[in-house]
Amino acid sequence: MDLIHTQTLTENQKEAIRRLWNEEYPKKLNHAESSDFEAYLEKLSDPHHILLIENNSIKGWYFDFIRENEKWFAMIIDGKEHGKGYGTLLLNLAKEKEPELNGWVIDHNEEIKHDGTVYQSPLEFYRKNGFIVKPQIRLELNTLSAVKMKWTKNS
Repeated sequence: MDLIHTQTLTENQKEAIRRLWNEEYPKKLNHAESSDFEAYLEKLSDPHHILLIENNSIKGWYFDFIRENEKWFAMIIDGKEHGKGYGTLLLNLAKEKEPELNGWVIDHNEEIKHDGTVYQSPLEFYRKNGFIVKPQIRLELNTLSAVKMKWTKNS
């Protein structure tokens, strides 16, 4: 696997990431059109991306950005690549450059993916990687029910 660090994504990368997003995240979060995903990306403030590439195919995407003066992130790994250490690798790269990371994590297994399978919450993965769950801070939308998690250097 190769890693590409970038602040801007090519049109081909955006489309590959949109497809990965739609395959791995719950169906309610899918971006049906490229323009929907483009609009999502345009709202990110000061984004940084790390792409996990194998044979010219994007197998994972980590990105971070600024939201309300905090560093936020999200990450997607191709389901066929789960359990191989790539998620931890991407998080460790981010932890080397950031003093803290914030994210939303779906904390239940009630969502359905585009292919009809159950979306498995990555909550325990993040806990194993040093994130603290903030149960009092939740995001409750029509498309998403999630809890805030935070990692802080030296905590």
